[in-house]
Amino acid sequence: MPTSTPAAPLSGGETFDFLIIGAGISGIGAAHHLRQRFPDSRFALLDAMEGFGGTWWTHRYPGARSDSDLYTYGYGFKPWRGRSIATADEIRAYLAEAIDENDLAPRIHYGHKVTAADWSSDDACWTLRVQRVGSGETLTLTTRFLWMCSGYYDHDKGYTPEWPGFEDFTGRIVHPQHWPEDLDYAGKRVVVIGSGATAATLIPALADSVEHITMLQRSPTFFSAQPWAHELEAPLRKLGLPDEWMHEILRRAHLVRNAEVVHMSFAQPEALRAYLIDQIRAQLPEGFDVDKHFNPRYRPWQQRVAVVPEGDLFAAIRAGKASVVTDTIERFDATGIRLGSGEHLDADIIVTATGFNLQLFGGVSFRVDGEPVDFSRHITYRGVMINDVPNMAYMQGYFRSSWTLRIDLACDLICRIVEHMRSQGRNVVVPTLSNGDADMQRLPWIDPENFNAGYVVRAQSRMYRQGDRAPWKHDMEYHEERTVLPTVRPEDEALAYR
Repeated sequence: MPTSTPAAPLSGGETFDFLIIGAGISGIGAAHHLRQRFPDSRFALLDAMEGFGGTWWTHRYPGARSDSDLYTYGYGFKPWRGRSIATADEIRAYLAEAIDENDLAPRIHYGHKVTAADWSSDDACWTLRVQRVGSGETLTLTTRFLWMCSGYYDHDKGYTPEWPGFEDFTGRIVHPQHWPEDLDYAGKRVVVIGSGATAATLIPALADSVEHITMLQRSPTFFSAQPWAHELEAPLRKLGLPDEWMHEILRRAHLVRNAEVVHMSFAQPEALRAYLIDQIRAQLPEGFDVDKHFNPRYRPWQQRVAVVPEGDLFAAIRAGKASVVTDTIERFDATGIRLGSGEHLDADIIVTATGFNLQLFGGVSFRVDGEPVDFSRHITYRGVMINDVPNMAYMQGYFRSSWTLRIDLACDLICRIVEHMRSQGRNVVVPTLSNGDADMQRLPWIDPENFNAGYVVRAQSRMYRQGDRAPWKHDMEYHEERTVLPTVRPEDEALAYR
């Protein structure tokens, strides 16, 4: 955990060059880039939670781990030294090192929730209304540039559908995002509703302690059984290579493999489906109905492929400690769940691993010169800024590749834009639609044909849009953007400076 001096309390009224909202992997990455590119600037990070890590602060359920490799999920500027798949504790330790190495602890203010951001063209700055979470006290801060790094989780409330009879269940109902420290599951019958990455993590973590655990899914998910460590790791470590070399070699190895799989998901989706299902079939008992329980309706990578390290989920099924039920929920009752088929699942504990709610820009209310900003009427500029919203950047990662790969690229672009703004003696930059682009087609934030995870579909109506051409599109893959974003010129005519 960070060992440097914590931040001095804010009194309100302070003015900053940059304010970063969020002290998770995006915010820490952005702060590193600011330290490198603008060492004399005054900046701070604000986070509503009581510690750093974002997702890795809130996700404390048993077995919580990454669902992508850490050589690409880790920062490009900081080598990862562990095995490819990492636990939540290992990731938080890595982030703690990044905070210490960049001397960021004195700049991070925990328990500070931004509720509103108001831009004044006259003053060329943002005024933020900030609530101290513990006391409810409100203070105001101003900043010349606002950097939204809050991710897209609503950390306060996970997604739970409304089921009939929910209140009739006499056992305990838990959402993984709010896992109680006092939950005693030893020897209990547990039903996990959902079959995504969280369920695939929880089930093997609980299987040895519970009486039995059941994964109840409405429809199947794609899984990929992968080793905890890349096959190159062991032979490379024997060579005694520097950490930086190890990180770069394994990063490239994972990137090549992931790019091949993503390409195959579009070019040969049925061949990839067959490969993934055959991989699962080989790890389950003979006669197991793989097509019913592990053959999704959607195209591979139209939703995330959940990683199962060493096939631990399938090992729990083979051992008889876990089972899979594919059915619908008719209703909850006092002792469990009645299914659409008429069967009943007895349960002492029900875990609703049903996903999360997407929250745009941390739920902050935005106004520009007194006018509320309805982001659903605005368009993204290259996935880093919003048209007609001045001096505001945001971080959005990838769906099919590690989130952080895009953070490194986006931070470099934002810093180059700010450098250009300053070199021109300007104070404001705002993405602006030209006359030729003003009437272009507004497309959804994410095309469901491209990616249709539940949290994406549920949030489409309140999300910003994208256009049908550059620079107003943002749904490229890493192997495309790694060559595109570094070549974007801050003199881009879509960026107006004043």
